Amino acid sequence: MAIRTFGPNAVDWEERVDLDRLRRQRLARLHETLNRSELGAVLSFDFANIRYMTATHIGTWAMDKLIRFALLVRGGEPIVWDFGSAARHHQLYNPWLDYSDGKEGPPTGARAGISTLRGAFHPDAGIAQDVAAKIATELREHGLAGEPLGIDVAEMPILTALRAEGIDVVDGQQVFLEARRIKTPDEISLLTQACAMVDAAYEELYGYLRPGVRENECVGVVSKVLYDLGSEYVEGVNAISGERCSPHPHVYSDRLIRPGDPAFFDILHSHLGYRTCYYRTFAVGSASSAQRDAYVRCREYMDRAIALVRPGATTADVVQVWPRAEEFGFADETAAFALQYGHGVGLSIWEKPIFSRLVSLDHPEVLEEGMVFALETYWPAADGWSAARIEEEVVVTADGCEVITKFPAEELLVAGRKYWTVGGELNTRREAQSHLNTGTR
Repeated sequence: MAIRTFGPNAVDWEERVDLDRLRRQRLARLHETLNRSELGAVLSFDFANIRYMTATHIGTWAMDKLIRFALLVRGGEPIVWDFGSAARHHQLYNPWLDYSDGKEGPPTGARAGISTLRGAFHPDAGIAQDVAAKIATELREHGLAGEPLGIDVAEMPILTALRAEGIDVVDGQQVFLEARRIKTPDEISLLTQACAMVDAAYEELYGYLRPGVRENECVGVVSKVLYDLGSEYVEGVNAISGERCSPHPHVYSDRLIRPGDPAFFDILHSHLGYRTCYYRTFAVGSASSAQRDAYVRCREYMDRAIALVRPGATTADVVQVWPRAEEFGFADETAAFALQYGHGVGLSIWEKPIFSRLVSLDHPEVLEEGMVFALETYWPAADGWSAARIEEEVVVTADGCEVITKFPAEELLVAGRKYWTVGGELNTRREAQSHLNTGTR
């Protein structure tokens, strides 16, 4: 049965994504993972982990600033210390953070607080010490002062201040990523909706691509479609064309696209926090035999990988059908990393599990129902400058998997004005069809 792609609006006449259930199930999964660990609590500065734990969000402008933090203690409720007026907003509009049981005063789960702004605060201002004191107080109140505290990412002054409080600070990222590894039904629906939005962006891009447009213009076209559809955040659009395709530079430019160019794109955006990573390759105007051969090879590696995805299989099983780095022109797997690749997708990209010959053969991960991940393949063409790139997102089902990236990729698509030859003369597709219809040459 196909995964349902609901409309993004809430309605009374159909059960769609249940956001209350989403919040409850995410927190329950994090509690379960924390309880299985040796940690007494987890402290997060990473926006994706904070959102998973507390269902709060203050915009993408702050994602790289490490200014907010959240704590979950074993057996307790999440607390988020947030930037300025955001804490007051949570108190007014996030009832799931209200643990006051009807008592007077602000909800106990949403509090004002700020971290060190990546060092922008003066070191003598005591900001790091204030953060550490807040955390130490909560740990003592819950009888966890002697238990290890897991942290996902943090600045050195914060780590130093926590240790000065006598707190045993350890790696907590594995707890968060383990909790997020299996997606709830609502998470899968949101990830599928996010892909549907990219389907629409590719449809617009396919109609727009032609000689004379620039890579950066393509980025703008895609971004507008996504924001018009309600995207929360367009993280990036990799727009790569022509001779820039091999080797893959992983960043777009202002290059003019020319007739006969290959062009591949990766679209990364967020729908209610849930991300996409979704490559497609086109030829513009016409496709050379070298381009077509590269695409066929790239597609074969993708199809072999997808055919292996099912519960009980491992990441090692999948990467074994992909070529070694040396087979496509790289010295080793580090140099070729992320070209034949797979990664979990959720509130961030590159979650668990990871598929790469760099690590998966020696450290395989077992695939389970409910995982959502992207598989990426790449192949450089024999002409030495063009290449093909394909990426599909899949959901692991009870007996296999379902692909949720739907824009056609079975064959290399030619975008823009298609050039055909009739009677040895170069014609546009429209002119050629006119000649054939009238019987002229």
